[in-house]
Amino acid sequence: MKRIFSVLVENRSGVLWRVAGLFSRRGFNISSLAVGETDDPERSLMTILSKGNDRTLEQIEKQLNKKIDVIKVKTFDESKAVCRELMLIKVKYNKGNRREIMETCEVMGAEIVDMSETLMMIQICDTPEKIQLMISMLAQVSVVEVARTGTLALQKCLED
Repeated sequence: MKRIFSVLVENRSGVLWRVAGLFSRRGFNISSLAVGETDDPERSLMTILSKGNDRTLEQIEKQLNKKIDVIKVKTFDESKAVCRELMLIKVKYNKGNRREIMETCEVMGAEIVDMSETLMMIQICDTPEKIQLMISMLAQVSVVEVARTGTLALQKCLED
């Protein structure tokens, strides 16, 4: 089972290291990790995706709540969240596949952000599943380099 941990922390040096160390020491795996300042520069939000059984995921939440720099921990399933990821992918192209790559970008909602005579850099921001699909669709061309952010997620807006 996959779980999203939205962890509000003090924006201080060493906090990321301490949280990652908790996962490492306990043998928990981090599938994705994204960290950024919130609207308050003294606080950061860590979005951590992890997999495990119910007991493991419960232990992760308990251990996170014990950390001094942790202000608040929210956990939720992907079905109850809006998730996005950003990817930059550099591909080698030629006259024969240039049009096909551009059409794939159009269909997937991706944008070409840089080009040379033989290389094209594409940007896409979408769900992790769509990002993976884009990689699969471009696998037939020569993928040179890929950079992905971790998944960002917020719990869906629920009416009271």
